[in-house]
Amino acid sequence: MNYLLSDIARIVGGEHRGCDMMISAVATDSRSVVVTNEVVFAAIDGKNHDGHNYIQRMVARGVEAFIVERDMELPTKRCGMVVVESTLGALQELAAYHRRQFAGCVVAITGSNGKTIVKEWASRSMPEQVHSFASPKSYNSQLGVALSLLMLDGGERVAFIEAGVSEPGEMSRLEYMIRPDIVVVTSIGDAHSANFVSEAAKIDEKLILAKDAKTIIYSSEYPSLRCRIEELYGQRELIDSSCEVVDDVLELSDALSVDALHVAALMRRLGYGVDGAIFSAKVAMRLELKEGIDNSMIIDDSYNSDINSVVVALDALHLQSMGRRRVAVISDIRQSGMPQDRLYARVAEAVQRAGVDYLIGVGESISAYAMLFPRNSSFYNSTDELIENFHHERWADSVILLKGSRDSRFERLARLLERRTHTTTLEVDLAAMKKNLNYFRRHLPQHHPIVAMVKAGSYGTGDVDVARMLQHEGVRYLAVAYADEGVTLRMKGITMPIVVLNADQDSFDVMIAHDLEPEIYSFHSLDAFRRAVHHAHREAYPIHIKLDTGMHRLGFMEDDVDLLGRALHLDHSLHIASIFSHLSTADMPSEDAFTEQQIERFDYMSSQLIEWLDYTPLCHIANSAAIVRFKSAHFDMCRLGLGLYGFGFEHNDELMPVATLATRIVQIKQLMRGESVGYGRAARLERDTVIATIPVGYADGLDRHLGCGRWKVRIGGVEAPIIGRVCMDSAMIDITDIEGVEVGDRVIIFGAERGNTLEDMAQVLDTISYEIMTSISQRVKRIYTER
Repeated sequence: MNYLLSDIARIVGGEHRGCDMMISAVATDSRSVVVTNEVVFAAIDGKNHDGHNYIQRMVARGVEAFIVERDMELPTKRCGMVVVESTLGALQELAAYHRRQFAGCVVAITGSNGKTIVKEWASRSMPEQVHSFASPKSYNSQLGVALSLLMLDGGERVAFIEAGVSEPGEMSRLEYMIRPDIVVVTSIGDAHSANFVSEAAKIDEKLILAKDAKTIIYSSEYPSLRCRIEELYGQRELIDSSCEVVDDVLELSDALSVDALHVAALMRRLGYGVDGAIFSAKVAMRLELKEGIDNSMIIDDSYNSDINSVVVALDALHLQSMGRRRVAVISDIRQSGMPQDRLYARVAEAVQRAGVDYLIGVGESISAYAMLFPRNSSFYNSTDELIENFHHERWADSVILLKGSRDSRFERLARLLERRTHTTTLEVDLAAMKKNLNYFRRHLPQHHPIVAMVKAGSYGTGDVDVARMLQHEGVRYLAVAYADEGVTLRMKGITMPIVVLNADQDSFDVMIAHDLEPEIYSFHSLDAFRRAVHHAHREAYPIHIKLDTGMHRLGFMEDDVDLLGRALHLDHSLHIASIFSHLSTADMPSEDAFTEQQIERFDYMSSQLIEWLDYTPLCHIANSAAIVRFKSAHFDMCRLGLGLYGFGFEHNDELMPVATLATRIVQIKQLMRGESVGYGRAARLERDTVIATIPVGYADGLDRHLGCGRWKVRIGGVEAPIIGRVCMDSAMIDITDIEGVEVGDRVIIFGAERGNTLEDMAQVLDTISYEIMTSISQRVKRIYTER
């Protein structure tokens, strides 16, 4: 987009103050703004962050244009400002105006599931010579849709916009902005059902998007959806994607097959056919974060490359770097539809904006415009040429972005850069984790502080990558179990406050050296830590006082409070950052009376202690369950543990499991009836059987008690029981009844599909999901994805 700031004021009905200037980009996250030319910072007062608090930071970085919703003075004489009633509303109005100037075809994609994959497959299936646009990542919210539309440069022939709603009343605002020509409704499922009185109400909300659309694509696999579309829009062009016949979808699971048929119907409707369509489940749908060689980290986005996705990926590089060296490997961009000099000028600007320290360009086109990039950049005509010079490049201690088109085949480069080669992986969905965080935030007052539990390697999901995301999301504290965990986070660039819950005397000096804050639960630990603080010549060192309100694990008892207050009164060496306790039965309705007693006792004990102080610490007792079930437990701050990872709440379709344990088949054998499988001949075959071996065993965290048919893995959504005993490094599965299985096929040990979740596995093992997650071996590679 290109608008004068005064034009923006006129379009959105705001008041323009100060200087006028050209605006070509909008920023809403102060942490992602590096280069500030022609950028307007829109200060949004949201539930968890107030952008107005970061205006001075933006001015210091050189931002000169702002959209605000408060009557405030201009930060400097060079600045310009648009004052509006609602910043979000102004962005939506600007996006709607910008959309009306767009002459291409707009395709809107909505539904309970499959929106992102349909959007990605469709956009990647477009002919290379056709300039198209797809909203980045999962930009499908009230803000995300507005930002997506404002990225349109006007030269695109097709724009794919994802639209998601979670409650009634949201879709009308999205429809006002998008005004789609074609609407694809992917599915109707359980997502966000709690916010709608019925499935029919949810369908009606989603179909508002098609109010003025010429064409609606749907699947009769969802009969209630089909009937309502025909009832409301029977006079429109209705396309039932289930009538499509596409050979390439046969290898996909049922859900992905439906998505692929949607894409096939859409591509035919657009006039491009399905010959070049992409229906591969192996194509990454999100940014993947992987541990790399030589203390590096890889951000792998090596399956598509257009100018807007390049900008988003570079933004991710900037945010993930945490002070480390930034390396960007970028291939030729095929689907731009714009002159190459203009295209690579924009790429060079985005590289500068992201603060990239070292660029590697791959491809003849980007190499031809090397003069636009910093002098220390390297260029290669092909991925093969880069791989030949792999050891000449400097990868150590860097965050490395791989951003390539699908024909660049950057996956070969990724394999060279990855630190581990174990076939089994634990895939951690950071986007799902963010959604879980926001689910709990919706139960709390605006800007309510949260302590996020990242002990035990974030419940087995990994340490620093999860911590970086939580730091970026504005969580107030991180909590670890032991000092070593906190030191690891500090060494990897985490700067936010970290609480050590199991703080012991031997680690106090190390904690102080790394600014870690201890839980103090006894007079012995209080005295020992006070001595350590004096020895380090520190003052007002933050500590967290643990009260025992009934769990009887750690903490000061009620009779200790008066003496504790006297001990802390006028002590300037220590500062109580928070007072807290632990609920033992918040997730057990049968014990609600006991939980209420704990909350009341904590309120009384913490109040008594605060009377001894001349300041007021934060008080917190609520865990994940109490955030949802006990408003009286919210106090000044809440602690979020297992719920953050999508576990511990059965039958809650708002929470998303964040972890998938996956592997691949390494061998297939055909065995005869009467033969046996595995140690102890525990499995004696009663029929001719086809078995497959997978490289995951009890040393990886696959419990031995899951063998002999007690657990079933999934291959393409189909169950395959474990046959025989689980070995240390491998297991065998029965694939007799699954057609077309080949070596290399993906196997899900546990994931998000019902019957195959971590909670289901916990029931089989008669344990809890905590135990399983924290038992996943460190030799299992963690891969982090983000939509």
